[in-house]
Amino acid sequence: MRRDPAVSRYQASRLSVDRRTADLARMRDETFDVLIIGGGVTGAGAALDAASRGLSVALVEARDYASGTSSRSSKLIHGGLRYLEQLEFPLVHEALRERGLLLTRLAPHLVRPVPFLVPLTKWYERPYYGAGVALYDAMSAAGGYGRGLPWHRHLSRRGAHRLFPGLAEDTLRGAIRYFDGQVDDARYVLTLARSAASYGAAIATSTRVVGIIRDAREVTGVRVRDMESRAEFDVRARTVIAATGVWSDDISEMIHESAGLRVRASKGIHLLVPRSVISGDVGLILRTEKSVLFVIPWGGHWIIGTTDTDWSLDRAHPAASSVDIDYLLEHVNKVLERPIHHADIEGVYAGLRPLLAGESEMSSKLSREHAVVEPMLGLMLVAGGKYTTYRVMARDVIDVAARRLPGTPESRTDQVPLAGADGFHAAWAHRPAIAARHGVTVGVVEHLLERYGALALEILALVDGDPELGRPLPGAPEYLAAEIHYAALAEGALHLDDVLTRRTRISIETPHRGTETAPAAAALMGAVLGWDDVTRDREIEHYLTRVAAERESQRKPDDRTADAARLGAPDVRGYGADPAVTAPLF
Repeated sequence: MRRDPAVSRYQASRLSVDRRTADLARMRDETFDVLIIGGGVTGAGAALDAASRGLSVALVEARDYASGTSSRSSKLIHGGLRYLEQLEFPLVHEALRERGLLLTRLAPHLVRPVPFLVPLTKWYERPYYGAGVALYDAMSAAGGYGRGLPWHRHLSRRGAHRLFPGLAEDTLRGAIRYFDGQVDDARYVLTLARSAASYGAAIATSTRVVGIIRDAREVTGVRVRDMESRAEFDVRARTVIAATGVWSDDISEMIHESAGLRVRASKGIHLLVPRSVISGDVGLILRTEKSVLFVIPWGGHWIIGTTDTDWSLDRAHPAASSVDIDYLLEHVNKVLERPIHHADIEGVYAGLRPLLAGESEMSSKLSREHAVVEPMLGLMLVAGGKYTTYRVMARDVIDVAARRLPGTPESRTDQVPLAGADGFHAAWAHRPAIAARHGVTVGVVEHLLERYGALALEILALVDGDPELGRPLPGAPEYLAAEIHYAALAEGALHLDDVLTRRTRISIETPHRGTETAPAAAALMGAVLGWDDVTRDREIEHYLTRVAAERESQRKPDDRTADAARLGAPDVRGYGADPAVTAPLF
């Protein structure tokens, strides 16, 4: 059988179970240059930055890649148009630069342009918003970071309605169209981790830090617990980096000293509704009294978000309440011709933004800027920031670590395409030929290329070897069975929740939220991971219980009751049910 030469190109990046076992063995035996706590976008980005400089790197993550904030964002790569209003020009400039790099060089297979409308309802909004959008585009173009994105355009009422027929016309005076970027945030983090692994980083999920190892005033490693085997062991390193997001304050508790910064958790929720519910071809950006509201096209769906409220309850599983959901529906329905109802909602997800806070609650200024601190010799914390600027955060914290590692070269991640980027444009140009060669439709090839880049050829090779893997999944026909198989084979998925929530987005893209897909997905995973019937049934039961708890939480009237309902479902990795694990969670 003829085989595409690119199929084996990324073997070094495969995150298989065997690779995890080997990496855990390395963690027991080696002393690393850099040990990173946290498998979100900043931690995975730091792992790639350090490994691509030639440093020896280990990364531990308590749950799964992007299982916290980094899989629960608005799925946007953007410069931060609203920060211009706050005169945060350096922040916008930095973010626009990163947006340009991601769109054109680093991850063109994962980050793509998305158009937005700014609806105008008052006469003075056109000059006001128009000036802001013009400055936004000018800053992007002046820095050379706007390649591939059209310039903004002013639209009349008729022109706006042509692009978005679902907008209510009674108050609409026109609109401004502009462009930003969009990403599947969870897949992006996974791709970062695979890219770091291809440079030799040792990476293991389901490994929870339960202690900090110190030699007098210097941090020399951490003690971790493998949540799959329940074994504990020490990992030694010359520098330890905590990229723990909303868990950053827990580091202070573990070292019994102030870390020099504080992080506030702000909850944002999002709704998914079918594309057919709203008539429009572009996204919307709207102002509310509390936050910015986005209506974002997402394949066959719309993402509507977000809220912005303080959160002090469970950080691993933030819950959306009925009040949160009603808030979004109320505000989006103000601009739509046909209102959205609760029955239209397919999925709901809640995430926590890590915001830097001052020492005083009354005078604190929450910021989307980031900070790097070294509260103790050998220990660095990086916190704050925004998804778009993760690479800068990663570079900055590795620069600090490099002071303890003489001879470390400068960061080069602005020149390092992520796994799947090389060969993507050629594959996209030849997708009809690829489809014909593998006996699938062009639509299937496009779907895979937009999720895996050139690595899509590996999934197609699996289908070549077993045509049954080319079948669509029950309850989620947009996805192939091969994608579940591949998630367990090469993408580090250890549990059913990993594939339905992050390797795919079936948990939020289907009205059943993955319950109809769970048995088939568990069977596919089990065939790769060697699950017996008891393990497979347990995984399905955990997933169904989690979905039921989330649905119940979304009927509760406030955060506290929603949190209690969500915590009614046990964690699949045993957190909360394991009395031997008492350390902070990250």
